Amino acid sequence: MDNMQRPIKVLMLPWLAHGHVSPYLELAKRLSTRNFHIYLCSTPVNLSSIEPKISEKYSSSIELVELHLPSLPDLPPHYHTTKGLPPHLMNTLKAAFDMASPGFGDIVTSLGPDLLIHEFLQPWAAEVAKSHGLPSVVLFNVGAGTISFMFHMIKNTGNKFPFEAIRLHDYELAKIRKAADDSTARVNEKDRVLQSVERSSNFILLKTFREMDGKYMDYLSSLLGKKVLTVGPLVEDPSNTEDGDSIIEWLDKREKSSTIFVSFGTEYFLTEKEREEIAHGLELSNVNFIWVIRFSVEESVELKEALPKGFLERVRDRGLVIDGWAPQGKILEHPSLGGFVSHCGWGSIMESMKSGVPIIAMPMQHDQPLNARMVEEVGVAMEVKRNKSGELERLEIAKVIKHVVVEKDGDSVRKKTKEMSDSIRNKGDEELDEVAEALVQLCVRYLKEN
Repeated sequence: MDNMQRPIKVLMLPWLAHGHVSPYLELAKRLSTRNFHIYLCSTPVNLSSIEPKISEKYSSSIELVELHLPSLPDLPPHYHTTKGLPPHLMNTLKAAFDMASPGFGDIVTSLGPDLLIHEFLQPWAAEVAKSHGLPSVVLFNVGAGTISFMFHMIKNTGNKFPFEAIRLHDYELAKIRKAADDSTARVNEKDRVLQSVERSSNFILLKTFREMDGKYMDYLSSLLGKKVLTVGPLVEDPSNTEDGDSIIEWLDKREKSSTIFVSFGTEYFLTEKEREEIAHGLELSNVNFIWVIRFSVEESVELKEALPKGFLERVRDRGLVIDGWAPQGKILEHPSLGGFVSHCGWGSIMESMKSGVPIIAMPMQHDQPLNARMVEEVGVAMEVKRNKSGELERLEIAKVIKHVVVEKDGDSVRKKTKEMSDSIRNKGDEELDEVAEALVQLCVRYLKEN
């Protein structure tokens, strides 16, 4: 990195979801120790949630930059994030984000960065960068297996994906088609992704690591004609989370690897039927559990009323049910944890792998089914199979929990997850050295050409 003596100024623009903003912040922290100055740009409501996570160590090298979306009748400022956003307003949020492009241009003019790192749903961001003579790079907050599947379907329509483990069931395809039909977005998401990648410089960044995603990274590189670089799992240090002491105290009283954590992310709300089957599955498994349940803003229901009658009394001190939030990173790091019942959002998968906790996969939407198939193929997870209608069933839930956490047959999953965790921890942030060098060389080249 001798080609540029001064810090390289990087402007980051993630999608407006906490699960996307947070890893960008983790990347910012890691780059800031390698002679980079970072401007992290998002809406005020998103920035307010991450500002406390920027310690004094990073205060001079990471700056938060507010991006103001246009004021729309259905979208007040507290909805300028996907967290707590009513699902019917998702396309409105995407449209408002698109409409913020001129304001983003003003930010680029004001800050004068050397480089833009952005997400794949904002091709307009790359256009703004290009108009200011800046290079841009796309960072995908998802694994290579899922991304390569998506690009294969776009570029090789009708041809079978070469890796049989990753596939979609009929009920999942039907859900995707319905979402596409319901979309009112001005630019469809397939075009957004293609435009973003085409406008990215000669490489893209992925939040993953080669031990898990190697063959898919190679296939993706061949599909796109671009180099694929990994930035690692970008998991926040759980020790930075101050809350949740009572939960940790509860876990302290459980035996090693005896307990499962059940959570479906911040943006999926279980239906009444799903809650019922999961509750009965947990009860039948006889395994200790912590279950985080979230309700949408439209639901006004008491936690006890949302569960099968007598459930809490029957499971007693074997289960802890929490309304709203729990310190996921801290819980996964606890030695009592033996499994993670997860929706298979990519951030949760990365946390689980770093902590060495095997996954009971229960994908719900978006990229999650593909993620679930991939981690099962790798050998660090087992998926809860649904019936032909795509519904969860309690006996299957209980069976998979017991297999992964308790039974002898689950030894291979537990062992493979431990190996993956050891690999991540031993490697540290060495992947970032290659990424940092690639970013420096990209900026140097642009300076020479412009």
